[in-house]
Amino acid sequence: MPPLVFAGEARALRAALGEVAAGRAFLIQAGDCAESFHDFTAVSIREKLKIMLQMAAVLTYGAMLPVVKVGRIAGQFAKPRSSPTERVGDVELPSFLGHLVNGEAPTPEARVHDPGRMVQAYHQSAATLNLLRAFTKGGFADIMRVHEWNQNFVATSVEGRRYEQLATEIERALRFMTACGIDVASERQLHEVDVWTSHEGLVLDYEEGLTRRDSLTGDWYDCSAHMLWIGERTRQPDGAHTEFFSGVHNPVGVKLGPGVTADEVLDLCERLNPGRVPGRVTLITRMGAGCIGELLPPLLRSVSEAGHPVVWACDPMHGNGVRTATGVKTRSFDAIMAELESFFAACWQEGAWPGGVHLEYTGEDVTECLGGSEAVLEEQLAHRYETLCDPRLNARQALDLAFRVAELMRQRDVFPGRAG
Repeated sequence: MPPLVFAGEARALRAALGEVAAGRAFLIQAGDCAESFHDFTAVSIREKLKIMLQMAAVLTYGAMLPVVKVGRIAGQFAKPRSSPTERVGDVELPSFLGHLVNGEAPTPEARVHDPGRMVQAYHQSAATLNLLRAFTKGGFADIMRVHEWNQNFVATSVEGRRYEQLATEIERALRFMTACGIDVASERQLHEVDVWTSHEGLVLDYEEGLTRRDSLTGDWYDCSAHMLWIGERTRQPDGAHTEFFSGVHNPVGVKLGPGVTADEVLDLCERLNPGRVPGRVTLITRMGAGCIGELLPPLLRSVSEAGHPVVWACDPMHGNGVRTATGVKTRSFDAIMAELESFFAACWQEGAWPGGVHLEYTGEDVTECLGGSEAVLEEQLAHRYETLCDPRLNARQALDLAFRVAELMRQRDVFPGRAG
């Protein structure tokens, strides 16, 4: 099959992430927990993009920094699970591993691993990429349309009203620039954006099948996405996933859970980026709100002392999962923010740049995560709990988080040992 993305695009993202590593930009990597073969419409893709554009506008204007936008999209069809089997009622079944592998229906037939799903995922990813490129380059992402990115159900909320105020300020700033004689209409950066794609490179059969040698450089690239990441369960320095991704030149992320050691992190950095290329490696912490303040600083120091130019990003979702009394998997917005606050504080104290956030969200009005400024309560979870796997932030919660992260970014002036 033709590649889904191109080597030159992956190199451009690597350069942009190099700016993040240097403290001159910020990364938003966000999207669905697991993409679905069932929920595949232009509207759902557009609504996810709207939220990313809104969050990027909040962070860019609030922190006065460029924002690198990377979606968990056009390939995020596989999910690792803690156990190879799960019990549904009285029946033990193979675990659902995402639509790239099997089906979610609780039947033995649906849980059979089907390689034909890789072909379906390829075609859906191609169609998704086509639409994303049309939206981001065809006028939808024009900053002049900043008000139009606010969904109806968000606009009436506290977060939505705050966003409308910010959008008005952006429009005033653009009118001021025009009045000063600046031709804003000719500035491409104001009318088009780059939104890159990423997913966890879990199923190596799929990743190998889309790996190509670049005709310009002779280097190998995994052309299933611009950026791939290695999960917490598969990040062993001597494991198959690390070996495979050490051989391609895409930007690569690595999830780091609470059990990781400094030696393992240094080994991963050396194996994946022996040439110490800025932007090649993003280290994504997922340690939990109660652990990160103690566990992260030694890792920050070790990587800095070894001279690895990594992007440090925080995934505050996966370390904060809980189950309600009725067995529903959820996440608390307060715990998510607590982990982000500890991540920023640890980075500032160690003189590192807190370079990004890694989130699971949807553009829909779901009720999957508890809390937020207009709190989702436990008894409301069943109202619209629609995720295939893990609970996601809804649009209001994602926008609330963006405003709070912008405030955290402005705290860098408080810490004299800060990076950047």
